[in-house]
Amino acid sequence: MEREVVSVNSEIFREIGDINLAYMLLAQKLVKQDRGAAMFRLGIGEELAELLANMSLAQIVKLAASNLLLCSFRLDDNPMFAVVGQGKDSALQQAHMSILMAARQQTAMASTGVA
Repeated sequence: MEREVVSVNSEIFREIGDINLAYMLLAQKLVKQDRGAAMFRLGIGEELAELLANMSLAQIVKLAASNLLLCSFRLDDNPMFAVVGQGKDSALQQAHMSILMAARQQTAMASTGVA
């Protein structure tokens, strides 16, 4: 029984590492292609965007090997869930979510003093 639990945990940690690696590579690609759009889509600031853009593949692989999930979901408040659950057409849903995310980013930037 204990051996089975260890095996399941190992598989989960490997899968988290796989997700981390895919996320980090995608995030770096987005930042290198269009930094402003990437910062908006990823919900990150200028400092983290700069760090991501300059990381080597070896650094990304090492960071991704963590057993902690590095990406986070932003459906963590009621307005975002409400948009998803309203049954609007997908284009309208996406526009509404973009507005909410932009407002959230502006609020975060204002609270940290980042322009």
